[in-house]
Amino acid sequence: MNDQPKVLVIGLGLIGASFAKALKTRGEAYVYGYNRREGVAAQAKELGVIDEVVDNLSELPDVDCIVIGVPVLAIAAVIEAIKPALDKVKAITDVGSVKGEVVNIVRQQLGYVPASFVPGHPIAGAEKSGLMAANDQLFENHMLIVTPLEETSAEATTLVSRLWSACGAEVVSMPVARHDEVLAATSHLPHLLAFSLVDTLSRESENREIFKYAAGGFRDFSRIAASDPTMWHDIFLTNQDALLAVLRRFQADLSQLEGAIERGDGDYLKVVFERAKASRDHFSDILEARKNKK
Repeated sequence: MNDQPKVLVIGLGLIGASFAKALKTRGEAYVYGYNRREGVAAQAKELGVIDEVVDNLSELPDVDCIVIGVPVLAIAAVIEAIKPALDKVKAITDVGSVKGEVVNIVRQQLGYVPASFVPGHPIAGAEKSGLMAANDQLFENHMLIVTPLEETSAEATTLVSRLWSACGAEVVSMPVARHDEVLAATSHLPHLLAFSLVDTLSRESENREIFKYAAGGFRDFSRIAASDPTMWHDIFLTNQDALLAVLRRFQADLSQLEGAIERGDGDYLKVVFERAKASRDHFSDILEARKNKK
């Protein structure tokens, strides 16, 4: 323990618990854990996800890094609770999917952005949530995006990057605003569409028959609709501008497809489908190359 960094993970849901477990099982850090719901942190220790339980955020142990793994709209309360300890830590980071809102929350709660603060977001997840879904391989061959600010120290960025790299993640850096635009298109919009489609079909009078005969395409597309509703509620409300921009572009394209089907314009449909297939094949190649990199 003496030569290991000491890390506190606040919020032992899928991402927080998987991060903690990855560090602990690899021997990369001594891991403390806190969860607001009583009994979760104790269970995490029993399962070998963390080394030690923290019961109260107002009485924190001396740690090198604090990782906030709670939904975006719950971050303000965490920042308020740990405020007295922030001067002692080398780095503080989060795992939120919307970086602009997280930065705003930190500024509002503290009145400034500490040099130790490194906004972060792992591009990994699963439709399952909670402690029992913890997976120490979750971040292997996945990206971790850091969005350092002007105030962020190089030391803090290096420590956060090293911890995520130790979990198998590829660390990349980009500006806050660009992160939120990219994620609105590649993650937030697909989740919104999946939630909407499943909700629409579930309200059909014959929904049981519809789901009974649904095949692989529906299963693959709808999988992400099983994700944590609270987390996604927060994401959609806190990345409004970027999400609405890409949603409106999609709605315009969808209207074009609707018109082509009405007109029987097979040529237009074929052009769209072939272009989409080429893009998806390219994406598959990128994923395969990333997988073979390690």
